Amino acid sequence: MQDLRSESERLNEVKGHLEIALLEKHFLQEELRKLREETNVETLKQELERERSRRLDLEQKMSDVLKTRCEDSPPQPPRKQQTPAANGTDKQQKETVCSRLHNWLYDRFGVYIEDFRFQPEENTVEAEEPLSAKRLTENMRRLKRGARPVTNFLRNLSALSNWHSVYTSAIAFIIYMNAAWHGWAIPLFLFLAILRLSLNYLIAKGWRIQWSIVPEVSEPVEPPKEDLTVSEKFQLVLDVAQKAQNLFGKMADVLEKIKNLFMWVQPEITQKLYVSLWVAFISSCVLPYKLMGFMIGLYAGIKFFIIDFLFKSCPKLRDKYDTPYIMWNNLPTDPQLKERSNATVSRRVQPVVSRSSLATIPPGVTREEESGRSHNPKKGVFHEVFNLPEIERPLPICENGWRCCLINRDRKMPTDYIRNGMLYVTENYLCFESSSSRSGSSKKNKVIKLVDITDIQKYKVLSVLPGSGMGISIATPSTQKPLVFGAMIHRDEAFETIFTQYMKIMTTTNPET
Repeated sequence: MQDLRSESERLNEVKGHLEIALLEKHFLQEELRKLREETNVETLKQELERERSRRLDLEQKMSDVLKTRCEDSPPQPPRKQQTPAANGTDKQQKETVCSRLHNWLYDRFGVYIEDFRFQPEENTVEAEEPLSAKRLTENMRRLKRGARPVTNFLRNLSALSNWHSVYTSAIAFIIYMNAAWHGWAIPLFLFLAILRLSLNYLIAKGWRIQWSIVPEVSEPVEPPKEDLTVSEKFQLVLDVAQKAQNLFGKMADVLEKIKNLFMWVQPEITQKLYVSLWVAFISSCVLPYKLMGFMIGLYAGIKFFIIDFLFKSCPKLRDKYDTPYIMWNNLPTDPQLKERSNATVSRRVQPVVSRSSLATIPPGVTREEESGRSHNPKKGVFHEVFNLPEIERPLPICENGWRCCLINRDRKMPTDYIRNGMLYVTENYLCFESSSSRSGSSKKNKVIKLVDITDIQKYKVLSVLPGSGMGISIATPSTQKPLVFGAMIHRDEAFETIFTQYMKIMTTTNPET
């Protein structure tokens, strides 16, 4: 009995599986039928066959028409009755003449006709190279070598405008103004381009011709290393990525400023451009082109040789009256616009400042003095902390300072060797405020005149760590070893600011050198 029961249970299981399989088969058949109905494969095949037959019929008809045109000639009244043999020879002669004419035309003009044949454009996808430290470094060097002629040209142009060589700039000014006065400005530029190409031809032939207003600085060429360690590869990639980041950032700033100029993001700046374009348009319609060229040439010469020289020599004059410079500096980038929008939103959200908070400002202290002490309210006004004149304020880029540690290698005591604090840059000074200095005591603070700096370099405190370092080395006559400001997160920003202000001070104090 138990065997019978087990057999019946097995049979029931088999039946259940068969029913499930049949149901699945039926379901798949229904899905296949619906798919066929939706796609209409059979109807598509029939339409395709019809189109093929039509194409074959059209090709047959075209071939028949071409044969009849080549064989038949225009009907003419027969003057003489010719024999069938003569008619056959005439047809053969006509066929040979037509074929010769066709071949001659194809040989003469077939190549040009083939050029006008429309063909679909092929989209070729270039294979991307994998990331390689060696390849990345080589591409950066290629970019630097390729941009060197452009940078040298801009340097010479800037030196010509800055009167780096007085005799060269004076001769160039006299020649250009004479050419602009007589209407020869464009021929002068074309002649200079021809002269430059001629000099390049002689240099390519082996002549040693070197002429430059500013002497070129030859950078040491590092031989490429074949085997690099992991830390060297990591440092190399970091250096190249940092340079690429700074380069792309500057390019993005320029493009965003141009975009915002034309999109009326800053209406008062774009309005000046709008008015000047209307004035130029009306002047070009009213004044003759010869007079327009004469005026533009004279203005360009005076602007390049005199006005720009005055503005570069007198920064305050430039900040007040150089309209293109002011417009370009006031144009915002997209990140600056985003910061402004976030600031306006936060101002709307925050409540209005109460009178009690305004009363905390001591009497006799202006808002400028109150903003000057915003770097650290616990230690008083900025110029009082460092015993500086009242006009010395931190630059806007370092208003809150850069956190760093001062490493004075002339000292041997641990407390004097390393000090933590904040670094500031003013118009004429480099100020370090020690975090351990109490209010009223500025002995541990450091003030360096920018004029007294003899050397400034980027510095790497620990050579074992990857990267280019996080320090700045500054040498002065009063120290035997250079001072090092290390552990700076924004090292590159601080270095660019210090170096730019240092060069600005040096050019204003020693304009002749």
